[in-house]
Amino acid sequence: MPISRRALLKTGLQTGALASSISVLPTLAAQESHELPKLPAAFDKLKPVHDRVRPITAEEFQGRIQHAQRLMAEAKPEFAALYLTPGTGLYYYTGIRWGLSERLLALVIPRRGEPMLVCPAFEEGRLRELQLWPIEVRAWQEDEDPSKVAAKWFAERGIRTGRVGIEETTRFTFYDALRRAAPPLELASGDPITIGCRARKSGHELELMRLACEVTCEVYRALFASLREGMSQRDIGALVSQGFQRLGLSGGALVLLGKWAALPHGTMQPQRLVEGEVVLVDGGTSVEGYASDVTRCTVLGKTPDKLKRAFDVVRRAQEAALQAARRGQLAGSVDDAARAVITAAGYGTDYKLFTHRVGHGIGLDGHEHPYLVRGSKTLLEPGMTFSNEPGIYVRDEFGLRLEDDMVIAEDGPARLLTPGSPSLEQPIA
Repeated sequence: MPISRRALLKTGLQTGALASSISVLPTLAAQESHELPKLPAAFDKLKPVHDRVRPITAEEFQGRIQHAQRLMAEAKPEFAALYLTPGTGLYYYTGIRWGLSERLLALVIPRRGEPMLVCPAFEEGRLRELQLWPIEVRAWQEDEDPSKVAAKWFAERGIRTGRVGIEETTRFTFYDALRRAAPPLELASGDPITIGCRARKSGHELELMRLACEVTCEVYRALFASLREGMSQRDIGALVSQGFQRLGLSGGALVLLGKWAALPHGTMQPQRLVEGEVVLVDGGTSVEGYASDVTRCTVLGKTPDKLKRAFDVVRRAQEAALQAARRGQLAGSVDDAARAVITAAGYGTDYKLFTHRVGHGIGLDGHEHPYLVRGSKTLLEPGMTFSNEPGIYVRDEFGLRLEDDMVIAEDGPARLLTPGSPSLEQPIA
């Protein structure tokens, strides 16, 4: 999936934090010895999590390919193959992480039989090293058209006509080259296959996501115990990033203070922590590629009554969304439920003060299909995972958001993957 504006802002704030927050930068000696910088005492409890991680196995990746093949056969009309280039889709089916460049690397999964990889010849050795099980590789030289290599393979497998699903993040240039190399093939959206596979998470995938959510809350707990008046948003973001480093993970957060929290995806304006104003932290990490996305708000010192009232409405809106997110219901109804609570409490209709959808799918991508947005007719199914993040944003005053990740259950309301029902005084309940 494309990188979201929020993810870009998180990255930018983390980078800026490391450049400008002298109070949390490692010393040169620490850098040379690969030690982590000295952090506030609350971070001492954070320990590496690698022994808590159970990796995805080769057999699980192969099972995903088989699932894709079943969906291709069941589709009306059926698909002849699925075509993917580097990204989370490639990783989902093979466990291979590969950078996207102008040189084509592609995975082809036929409806029947074994998959194939098209690869630059000079990188074939590295690709084979990354394989968790042997997959056929068709290499191409620098003066060859790699799409013709793929087209030849299709012909050899008897796939001369029919629908080939193209994964949604495939660059147009690769799509267009395949279209010209194999004109009898119908190139169509591969979403019915890829979303059909990825939207519903397995028990193992949920285990990894729960761990990602759990450790995100561990970092936040240490962070909120360490807040001090006068800290900048970059100071706070740096603490989050370094907290994840102590866990042996990569992660970070978008941090917004005071009136700037009314801009849900942030601002580059310099900010300082002031008593009685909102601190909004929106971030997460990933475990074996599976993401968390958690937002918590707090106030340093005494919490103004208007913030308490607004936050209580946001919390009730999140609970309404949780109750509405049930098997067989429409995805749009979840947004409706949260928005109704905020409107009834007097915080404006439609998108006036609750300015965004209530949630997005989450998994290997921080934002992925399906989405909890008004009007969506997607039927919710057990194992689907979403953020649940209602908010109230009053320009030039304050912004509040409460974001947890949840999974659609076999019966009853959705279940949170994160600790729920926090308050501004206790952000991690």
